[in-house]
Amino acid sequence: MALSKFAVFASGRGSNFLTVQEHIADGKIDGEIVCLISNNSTAPALEKAQSLDIPALHMSPKQYEISEKYVNNLVDILQRHEVDYILLAGYMKKIPDAIVQEYHHRIMNIHPALLPSFGGKGYYGMRVHEAVIERGVKWTGVTVHFVDEVYDHGPIIYQWPVRVGDDDTAESLAERVLTYEHKAYPKVVRWVSNNWIEVKNSRTIYTGPPEEWEI
Repeated sequence: MALSKFAVFASGRGSNFLTVQEHIADGKIDGEIVCLISNNSTAPALEKAQSLDIPALHMSPKQYEISEKYVNNLVDILQRHEVDYILLAGYMKKIPDAIVQEYHHRIMNIHPALLPSFGGKGYYGMRVHEAVIERGVKWTGVTVHFVDEVYDHGPIIYQWPVRVGDDDTAESLAERVLTYEHKAYPKVVRWVSNNWIEVKNSRTIYTGPPEEWEI
């Protein structure tokens, strides 16, 4: 079976990107990251990718007066690298509809809450954890899902709950949730690369070994 080729989109430090890369290097994921794309020219993820000899590209819609040219160039890059799947790892821009359609059920995102709660436009990064604390819920968690044309809306692949402590702050909660992100995302990437995920009627079905399910 041919190795799956992944493109990573990241806007910040890229910790989930590094976690996936570590699992690839350890032979736990049958694939390779063939490029990293960031809309942020100062994103630490770009430097981390370069240090690993992974092609790192700064591409932002703001660089283009015509949005179609941005999309066309993005498609060209993905095709040139023969990308099979796109992994969003803290990417703060909405993926253009044309890319979503081109890579239907082949774009994954990890969200630091249990969707559909605390998701949608404006819910990203620390804003999610601040909203969780303010609302006073007792459980939050991690969601990995396929991306569609709506923010945080595509078919859910995997979720893992995380307890919200009475003394938690947004910062302490974010740190704890991140540890589960680093467990969940590479696991789901492994499932997808092994063709263990099917989508039927907007729901996902896991077909892999039962012992692989829990983190």
